[in-house]
Amino acid sequence: MAQWTSAVGAAQLARLLNSQQERPAGPGSRRPPAYRALADGIRLLVLEGRVPVAARLPAERELALSLSVSRTTVAAAYEALRGEGFLESRRGAGSWTAVPAGNPVPARGLEPLPPEALGSMIDLGCASLPAPEPWLTRAVQGALEELPPYAHTHGDYPAGLPALRAMIAERYTARGIPTMPEQIMVTTGAMGAIDAICHLFAGRGERIAVESPSYANILQLMREAGARLVPVAMAEGLAGWDMDRWRQVLREAAPRLAYVVADFHNPTGALADEDQRRRLVDAARAAGTVLVADETMSELWLEEEVGAAGMPRRVCAFDPAGSTVITVGSASKAFWAGMRIGWVRAAPDIVRSLVAARAYADLGTPVLEQLAVNWLFSTGGWEQAVALRRAQARENRDALVTALCRELPDWEFAVPQGGLTLWVRAGGLSGSRLAEMGERTGVRVPSGPRFGVDGAFEGYVRLPFTVGGAVAEEAAVRLAAAARLVETGGTGAAAESPRTFVA
Repeated sequence: MAQWTSAVGAAQLARLLNSQQERPAGPGSRRPPAYRALADGIRLLVLEGRVPVAARLPAERELALSLSVSRTTVAAAYEALRGEGFLESRRGAGSWTAVPAGNPVPARGLEPLPPEALGSMIDLGCASLPAPEPWLTRAVQGALEELPPYAHTHGDYPAGLPALRAMIAERYTARGIPTMPEQIMVTTGAMGAIDAICHLFAGRGERIAVESPSYANILQLMREAGARLVPVAMAEGLAGWDMDRWRQVLREAAPRLAYVVADFHNPTGALADEDQRRRLVDAARAAGTVLVADETMSELWLEEEVGAAGMPRRVCAFDPAGSTVITVGSASKAFWAGMRIGWVRAAPDIVRSLVAARAYADLGTPVLEQLAVNWLFSTGGWEQAVALRRAQARENRDALVTALCRELPDWEFAVPQGGLTLWVRAGGLSGSRLAEMGERTGVRVPSGPRFGVDGAFEGYVRLPFTVGGAVAEEAAVRLAAAARLVETGGTGAAAESPRTFVA
C-alpha cells in the first residue's frame, strides 16, 4: 500500500521551485550543482509546509520536462533527498515527501510556538499579543457571575447567545449600519466564521478571489476546502486595492466568493479608503460575487489622527440591501487570541443557512467565552482593553522599525497606521531561506510565499510587531544573522547560541 496521502503535479512543483530566488553567491563561494540546488529547493518547500509531508512527487521524467533539466539531475536530487530523510520511495508506488526522524512535522499554517520553546526562540510567526490585563480577568469574573442561568439550560446555542447577538447588532447600528440580532451568528473565532461561509457558498472547485498577498491561514483553509484561488494584486505600498484589477477579475473570472481585509490588511497593513470600498462592493454586486469582508483588525488603528478623523465606513455600509457583503469580526486580534469568539453579520436568510449547517460542524461556541465578550461590550471594558492593546502595538511597532532600520538598512517596508504586521522586502534575499536560517539564529519568521498563491512573494517576510523593547532589538539582530547566513549559503560562521529572553 502506498505511503503517500496527496500528490503534487509536475507543473505545480515547477512553479513553486521557479518562484524561489537563487541564493546570492558570497565572496569566494561557488554555485551549487544543479541536482543540489533542486534538492535544496524541494527540501525547503517541505520544511515550510508548502509541499506537505507524505505528498507523492512527480516521476523523474515528468519533473525533468517541466523544469527543462535532464532526468539525471532529477534522479540525483531525489537520491540526495532520500539520503537526508526528506524522501521515501518504493518500487511501483513512487516517491513521497518525508521528514527525518526526530524533526517536527512542518506546519502549513502559522501556528504559535509551544510555550516551552519561547525562552530561546523569538516568535515572529504569530501576529498576536498577550492578553490585556486586568481586562481578561475581569471579563472572566463577570462571565462567571452571569453563568448560573445558562448552566440550567442545555447550553447549546448554534447562533450564539441571544444577549451577545443583540449586543453585536447594537454596535453595528451605533456605527450607522442598522442591524438586527437575526443578522448575527457567533462563531468560534474568525476562522470558524470563514470556514462556515466557504462551505456554504464555495464548494470544491469553486473560484474564490483573494488579495495577493493575503492572510496565510485563510488561504490554506480555502485550499483545503478545494477552492480555486484567484489572486488579485494589491496596490503598491499602503495604497489599498488596485480597483482596475479587481473589476477585471470579477468580470472575467466571476468568482463565487471574494475575501478581503479592508482595515489594516494582513500582511501589508494597507487601509482601503471609502471610495475603494464603494467601488469594490458595486463591482462584486455586478458580478454576482459574494464579498466576505474580514474586520478583525478594524479597531487596531495606532495613530491618533486616524482615530480622531474616524476610520472609513465599514464595507457593509455600502451594501444596504445586504445581498452582497458578509462581514466577519472577531475578538481575537483586538483583544486576545485565546478569546476564540468571532461573528458573522449577513442577511437573515444567510445566517439561518449558516446556523443550519453548523449542526454538522462544531454545533456552537463556548458559553463562558461569549459571556466574557458580552461583559466587555456592555461595561465599556472593551474600549479600555483595546486602548491598552493599541498602546502596546504602537510601542512594539516603533521599537521593531527602529531596530530593523539599524540592523538591516537594505530591507524595505512601509510603516502602517494600524494592524499588527510589517510586510518587508528582504533586500533581494529569499524569504524562504531567511525563515530556514532564522530557525538556526533563534528567530521564527514566516516567509512571503505563505501569503501568496503558487509561490509568489519569495522576496518578502512578514514581521508582526508583537514584541518590543530589548526583545525587538534582539529579534532584528537575529534576523541580520540569518540574512548573513543566507548570503553565504549557510556556510558562514554559525551564529552564537541564542540568548534566552523572557518577554
